[in-house]
Amino acid sequence: MSKEICVIAIGGNAILSEQNEGTINEQIANIRLACEQIVELIRQGYRLVITHGNGPQVGQTLLRHKLSSPAVSEGTLDTCGAETQGLLGYLIQQGLHNELRKANVPKEVVSVITQVVVDKNDKAFVNPTKPIGPFYSQEEAEALALQCGKRIVEDSGRGYRLVVPSPQPVDIVEKKTISALLDAGAIVIAAGGGGIPVIEDQGVLSGVEAVIDKDLASGILAEMIGADYMLLLTGVEQVSIHYRQPNEQKLGALSSRQAEQYLQEGQFPEGSMAPKVRAAIRFVKQGGKKAFITTLSNICPALQGKKGTFITDSSIMR
Repeated sequence: MSKEICVIAIGGNAILSEQNEGTINEQIANIRLACEQIVELIRQGYRLVITHGNGPQVGQTLLRHKLSSPAVSEGTLDTCGAETQGLLGYLIQQGLHNELRKANVPKEVVSVITQVVVDKNDKAFVNPTKPIGPFYSQEEAEALALQCGKRIVEDSGRGYRLVVPSPQPVDIVEKKTISALLDAGAIVIAAGGGGIPVIEDQGVLSGVEAVIDKDLASGILAEMIGADYMLLLTGVEQVSIHYRQPNEQKLGALSSRQAEQYLQEGQFPEGSMAPKVRAAIRFVKQGGKKAFITTLSNICPALQGKKGTFITDSSIMR
């Protein structure tokens, strides 16, 4: 049986999709489907760290805070991230515990509230680009922009949203704890939503109003704990070039060099596939064996080389 480490990054939209109304019961049902797939990897002996997105959940939290103010003070973006890390960590932890018990697999599951260090001089703080939270009309958005001093952008014809900085992850504060839990045999849930963004000044941490890309944070975490594989789960079975065009081509195996070339050509949209491909490239260049991009239902076939797209370092593919 394998003893290799695998980081599995579950998208926030896999837990709460646009088709859902947003209830906790819907999220529990979606998480149960994910846990059923993950248990099979545990049975095969993989040591797992599970990361997850939190975009829809943060949007709900921000809206909840706004609707309840001024009766209750609104939270900052980093504390909203912490709230959703705790919520989703709990739901995944419980769902996985129940599926493991059903499969008679005696494993402990633990969630780690994870802080991710970013550079206070990151250019993202000067040029925020990440849309978050609920959609507004143009009039509502302009009033909100004046009120809170934030930028507002029109988002894909769906309305106007706040935009916040999305700086690059630099370090994982709890990396040693996560490694120790793995070594003790636990399944670890960490770096939810890309982690809580913090800056460090002479050893002192403080939260910042930002959102870190979940896939990039998952890749940094995978590097730091010495993971062998990384699974980036999304809504399509394989990565494609010329996506949704008559000459669309699905990709099975990619070298890091080929993937970089396609990135430079603009084949992968920045709002969806580009961060995943970027995270995969960095992971394999830093020593990871393979990074896979596929759907939740293809976790096991992907690791067997039967489904999805996998990326390896160019030097390995020669």
